[in-house]
Amino acid sequence: MSSPQSPFADIADTVFIKGHGTQNDFVLLADDDSDLEMHPETIALLADRRSGLGSDGVIRIVRSASSGIPGAQEQAEAGAEWFMDYYNHDGSLSEMCGNGVRVFAHVLVTTGRVAADAREILVGTRDGIKTVRTVLNPALGKQTGDSSATAPAGRTLPGSADDAWYMIDMGEWSLDDSDDVLVSTSGIEVPRPGMRVETGNPHTVVALAESAELDSAELRDAPVLDPVPPQGSNIEYIVMEPARSDVAGGEGALRMRVFERGVGETRSCGTGACAAAIAAHHWAGPASPLQWRVDVPGGQLRIGITPNEDGTRGSVTLSGPAVLVASGTIS
Repeated sequence: MSSPQSPFADIADTVFIKGHGTQNDFVLLADDDSDLEMHPETIALLADRRSGLGSDGVIRIVRSASSGIPGAQEQAEAGAEWFMDYYNHDGSLSEMCGNGVRVFAHVLVTTGRVAADAREILVGTRDGIKTVRTVLNPALGKQTGDSSATAPAGRTLPGSADDAWYMIDMGEWSLDDSDDVLVSTSGIEVPRPGMRVETGNPHTVVALAESAELDSAELRDAPVLDPVPPQGSNIEYIVMEPARSDVAGGEGALRMRVFERGVGETRSCGTGACAAAIAAHHWAGPASPLQWRVDVPGGQLRIGITPNEDGTRGSVTLSGPAVLVASGTIS
């Protein structure tokens, strides 16, 4: 039991689970019936890597129908029983998080909130319902000759924890190539143009010429955008790599680092990886691959792009692992 003086008194006795998706890590709080009051200062302390449990973000697990979040009741009626109430490292609200959705879905399955044999998991978010399916880890798919094989939700082939891969239908995206944003970054000598891409969260993607530039970026300091987007922006730095021919239809490949608004540099960003692949496909032209492998410091993600005729809008899927590392009770 937490004392009244504890900074975590308002969430005392709450069950938590710590997990990550390609080392983009989260603390998930069990609040099925919406009993907690989520205070930004408490969330920021909980996410702090010295004073709290440490994470890039905090996720409240809550039933959509009882959450009180605008639009969540309608999502519950559409079949999304569970809502991912997501907060950035600094306690600010965010629309959603692609890596977080995978971890959230994995928790729903492993805790029995969703049946282990469910074909689909519908997750409520502030960016609408996200549909999640279990898929085969591409590394194992190579062994079977099928990189797109699926398995029932919650079931994976024997192997490491990283074999629990999930694919998310991330919904619609859009990009604006009419007006570049200039991005000034410590460690990179001159400002570089960036492309604005919306994938549920706002992103600005910057293409670099070589890996040495990517490695030299100092992302301890926040990059400066001109003009500054009204809602802020995550910023992705990418270097495109030679395409692979061993995947049906070909597969594009890129390396990425990311500075997330309200967080700083993270080891991975799901919506950012989607934005990076979308921008890379746009820059490479309509004949370029629609499947992309995105290597981030924390691991590897797979992106599938479906563009419209002019290539400025479309839909996108995100696939990657989900790993749970610890659980306990807030004291």
